[in-house]
Amino acid sequence: MHSTAEFKKGLKIELDGVPYTIVDFQHVKPGKGGAFVRTKMKSLLSGRVLDQTFRSGEKVKKPDLMEREMQYLYGDGGDFHMMDNETYEQIMLTEDQVGEARLYLRENMAVKVLFFNQQPVAVEVPLFVELEVAQTEPGVKGDTAAGGTKPATLESGVTIQVPLFINEGDRVKVDTRTGSYIERVK
Repeated sequence: MHSTAEFKKGLKIELDGVPYTIVDFQHVKPGKGGAFVRTKMKSLLSGRVLDQTFRSGEKVKKPDLMEREMQYLYGDGGDFHMMDNETYEQIMLTEDQVGEARLYLRENMAVKVLFFNQQPVAVEVPLFVELEVAQTEPGVKGDTAAGGTKPATLESGVTIQVPLFINEGDRVKVDTRTGSYIERVK
């Protein structure tokens, strides 16, 4: 069981037999009455977002999720093919099941696939991934590390803000939780 004091972004909970991940939460302590926690949760099964309020100190169930290490093989339109690293069994996931992780997937990348009642429901990518810059405006002489930022499209198709000195072909480290640039990789 999880207490509302343990709530944080990304925490997995079960409510009415459905697994959810907490997208956002806020502890509220009104002047009158008891404290409560206002949460925004996303269903791992349907992708639906639900706003829910819990009394402070209330307990919620931990979902029965099983995690398996898998390798992302390739994308085929809206389908994503994964292979179990131990049994070499291949499964296909839809765009809804993969979710935001699709923005950072690279072929042959190791990922964690979450299963609920033997069905794949979500994919978790590493916290930091290295991707190549596919398209960005060229850097101009005089651009410095302390200067501004510019948009860059990475090999996976996601667009992030990078420093002005980053050029096409550079490899950059990206934080997958926030989608922000961390550093240039040599």
